[in-house]
Amino acid sequence: MATELLLITFLSSPILLITLIITLLIIIIFRRRITSDPENKYRNLPPGHLGGWPFIGDTIPFMRPHSAASLGEFVDQKIARHGKIFKVKLFGKPTIVSADPSLNRFILQSEERLFLCSYPKGVENIMGKWSMLALTGEIHREMRSIALSFISNLKLKADFLSDIEEQAVEIISAWRENITFSAHEEAKKFAFNLMVKYLMSMNMSMPETAQLRKEYTSFMNGMASIPINLPGTAYRKALQSRLIILKIIGNKLDEKVQNTEEGLQGDDDLLASVVKNTDLKREQILDLILSILFAGHETSSAAISLAIYFLQSCPKALQQLREEHSKISKRKMEMGETRLNWDDYKKMEFTKCVINETLRLGNIVKFLHRKAIRDVQFNGYDIPCSWGVIPIISAEHLDPSIYEDPQQFNPWRWQIILSNVSKNNMIMSFSGGPRLCPGAELAKLEMAMLLHHLVQKYEWELAEKDFPVSFPFLEFPNGLPIKVHCV
Repeated sequence: MATELLLITFLSSPILLITLIITLLIIIIFRRRITSDPENKYRNLPPGHLGGWPFIGDTIPFMRPHSAASLGEFVDQKIARHGKIFKVKLFGKPTIVSADPSLNRFILQSEERLFLCSYPKGVENIMGKWSMLALTGEIHREMRSIALSFISNLKLKADFLSDIEEQAVEIISAWRENITFSAHEEAKKFAFNLMVKYLMSMNMSMPETAQLRKEYTSFMNGMASIPINLPGTAYRKALQSRLIILKIIGNKLDEKVQNTEEGLQGDDDLLASVVKNTDLKREQILDLILSILFAGHETSSAAISLAIYFLQSCPKALQQLREEHSKISKRKMEMGETRLNWDDYKKMEFTKCVINETLRLGNIVKFLHRKAIRDVQFNGYDIPCSWGVIPIISAEHLDPSIYEDPQQFNPWRWQIILSNVSKNNMIMSFSGGPRLCPGAELAKLEMAMLLHHLVQKYEWELAEKDFPVSFPFLEFPNGLPIKVHCV
């Protein structure tokens, strides 16, 4: 009787009836989610939980800025509670996060067999669907091969090192004693000017270069923003800047096409090489150039800034570096030469130790985005198909079981490590496996060329407190302000 009265009451009140229907739907949906939940299907998922905010889960605390020389409070807490492999909800999907070096290397080496590169949709929209960051499979291999071939050919050019050295001299010669300036901004300028020269034969005096750099700054600001496409948001501004950047690159592309059709030699840059030697479509070429500009600029400028930051706090390393480069310069003078060459670069042994230690402790890239394309088992854990997988590649760099006193800037550790061939692949700042950054060696070369002139001309100090932050891209909150003094 009570049940009948309750039913009559609901049927006589539309509001109560609607409430009842909504409640029943919620119960049905919830029960379906429980029965279809991957956690119920797989018996050995890593520990953790898939809670947090609706849809985004724990994305906000995971992405919270933190020292680049750490894993961040969120990851540290998860490791303390669950271990180096745990599950969590990130970027709208259930995700396995790994701070385990062996699993991370397994993920990178199993690219396209068990895992695929899978960045959030917002990043793909900004970078473009033909960006090397977003591509997978055969088309990614083709694009990467183009970049690798071009960089390999550059190494054979007599004027390649001269271009880098000339830009390094020009940048640091403009610095003035006892005047505070942003070293990170100067490093960005150095890397950007080199990249646009390699890619499109653009130089600093061109109006398009200044405009391109301005729009690129807006473009980068949107990369780590919430993907809300509304007026005034960083994401909307980044999409608008992308269009302007592609227009500038497109104008240069038209010039290369015209030169090719008219049989003119033209400039010897990547854009011209792509036009002459590939069948890529216009949209593919534009996204390729933009993605290489992004990768080459961000890695080199961040690495240079980190070296300046770490060296100012380690006078012993700076002095040994200065002695190495002074010796090289003295030998060049005795030979009647001024410009550096490839043999000089190979002699920079301690410089390579400084570069490796800078990349290890500074962690230009904290993590990568992957997804499982089939069910995977690793060390007893299930990694379900379609789940997100995030290898924290900086975890290996900061692991005390691998590096003694990992928080200490100690370039001398690499004198031992580099002599052991089996350990010569530890630095993961440029990813690994089939997606190893094509410009990794180029970034190291740019660092070495700038350090050669910097350490022989200047000493420097921080003008105010600053430190590298993962945001998730590496930044210095205050721009790394320094003052220089002539040696």
